[in-house]
Amino acid sequence: MKTPIVIIAIMLCFNVLSQAQTTPNRGQELKEQAQNSLSQKDYIKARYLFKKAYEVFAAREDYPQAIECGIKANGFYIRENFYKEGFELCRSMDQLVWAGEQKTKKTLYDLRFLITKERLQMYIALKNPAQAKLQLDKLEETAKLAKNDSINEDLLYTKTNYYYTFGLNTQGDACFRKLILQYKEKKNYEKVDECYKNLISIARKANNAALMGRTYENYIVWTDSVKALTAQDELNVLKRKYDESLQTIQDKDDTLSTKQYCIIGLCTLAAILVAALVLLAFVLLRFMAGNRKLKKNIQIANEHNELKTQFIQNISSQMEPTLNTLSASANGLSAIAAQQSRQIQTQVGALKKFSDDIQELSSLESSLTEPYEMNEINANTFCEEIMEKAKNNIKADITTSVNAPKLQVKANKEQLERILLHLLQNAAYYTEEGRISLDFKKRGAHTHQFIVTDTGTGIPAEQQETIFKPFTEVKDLTLGDGLGLPICSLIATKMNGSLTLDNSYTKGSRFILELHG
Repeated sequence: MKTPIVIIAIMLCFNVLSQAQTTPNRGQELKEQAQNSLSQKDYIKARYLFKKAYEVFAAREDYPQAIECGIKANGFYIRENFYKEGFELCRSMDQLVWAGEQKTKKTLYDLRFLITKERLQMYIALKNPAQAKLQLDKLEETAKLAKNDSINEDLLYTKTNYYYTFGLNTQGDACFRKLILQYKEKKNYEKVDECYKNLISIARKANNAALMGRTYENYIVWTDSVKALTAQDELNVLKRKYDESLQTIQDKDDTLSTKQYCIIGLCTLAAILVAALVLLAFVLLRFMAGNRKLKKNIQIANEHNELKTQFIQNISSQMEPTLNTLSASANGLSAIAAQQSRQIQTQVGALKKFSDDIQELSSLESSLTEPYEMNEINANTFCEEIMEKAKNNIKADITTSVNAPKLQVKANKEQLERILLHLLQNAAYYTEEGRISLDFKKRGAHTHQFIVTDTGTGIPAEQQETIFKPFTEVKDLTLGDGLGLPICSLIATKMNGSLTLDNSYTKGSRFILELHG
C-alpha cells in the first residue's frame, strides 16, 4: 500500500514544480509576443499583450517588469487618445508600487518616477499646463530623493520637453544647456547628438519654427565641432600607435621579417573572416526575415487550434438551431410543402456553406507557409472593377466612390478580389444610408493598402477583438457562419499582408488590407 502513495506524492510534486516553472515564463512570453507585434506594426495587439504581461508580472510581484510593460501599454493608449484608460492604468501601477514598497520595506523611486512621468506626458499631450506642472513638481521631488544620475538626466529631458511645449523657451534653453554640458563633460558625443535631434522633434511637434531653426543651426555647429574633436582624438591615437610601432621596430629589428610575414598572414586571415562574416550576416538576415513570417504563421495557427478545441465543444450547439428547424419543417411538409421546401433549401444551403468554409479554413491554416503567386495589376482599374461588381448588392441611394491612382502593384488578383468583395458586401449589408468607399494608398516602396470604409452601424466594441477569429459565436447558420473575415485574414497572411479593423474610425466601419512586396 505504501508504494502507490509514494508514486502519487511524487506525481503531485512533479506537477507543482512544472507549474512553478511554467508560470514565471508566461509574462516573458507575453512580453516577447508584444514586442513581435510592435515590430509588425500591429499596435492594437501589442497594447493588449503588454497589458496582459503587466498583469502577469504584477501577480508574480515582479515590479520592474510589470511597470515596464504597463508603461509600454500606456504609450499606446496615449497614441490612440485613450486617456481615460491611460490614467486608470497609471492608478493601477501606483497601487502595485505602493504594495511592493510595503512588502519590500523600501521606496521604489525609479518606478514612481516612471509612472509620474507617464502622467506628465498625458497632460502635455492634453495641453493642460496646470496639471502638467503639478506632475513636473512631483517628478522633481522624486528625482531629488532618488539621488540617481540616470533619473536626473531623464528629468532634464522631460523638463525641456515641458518648457518648450508650453512656450517657456528661457527655462527650456537652461535645461537643454545643462543636459548638453553634462554629456560633453563625459565625452558622450552620441548623447549630445541625440539631445539635439530630440529638441528638433519637440520644436516640430510644438510648431515652434524659431526654436527649430535656432536648434538646427546650433546642431550644425556642434556636428562640425564634434567631427573636429573626434578627428583630433583619432589622430592622437594613430600617432601614439605609430610611435609605439616605430619603437617596437627599432627594438626588435632582428625579427622584422618574421613579423612582416605574420602581419601579412593575419591581414589575409582578417580579410577572409570579414568576408565570411558578411556572408553569414546576409544568410542570417534572410533567415530572420523568413523566421519572422513563420513565427507569425505559427502564432495564427496556434490561436486557431485553441479555438478549434472550443469549436469541437460547440459544434452541436452551432448546428442545433438549423437542424431543429429542419426536423420541424420535415414533419409538416405535407401541409405547406412549397413554403417548407424553400426553408429547407435555405437551411441545407447554410449547412453546406458552413462545411465548405470549415474545409477552406483548415486548408488555409495548413498552407500558411505556401504564399500565393503574385502578379502585377493596375490599382485603379482593379478597384473600379471590384466596386462595379459590388454595386449589385448596394442600395441605390447609397453613394459609392473609388480613390486609387494608376499604379502597378504586385498581388494575387483572384484572392485580392475575394477579400475586397467580401468587405464591400458586408459594408452593403450593414449600411442603410450614407456612403461606401474603396481607397488605395501607397505606404512605402514595398507596402500598400486597400481601405474599405462605410457609414453603417459599425462593429460593437466587445466584438472588435474577435471578428477575425473563427468559432467565437454560436448562432443560426442561416444568418451566416461568421467565417468570412477569418478566411479573408488567412488569405491576407498568405499574400504577405494583414487584414485589420481601424478602431479609431467611429462613423461606421473601416477595414485596412495591408500588403508587402
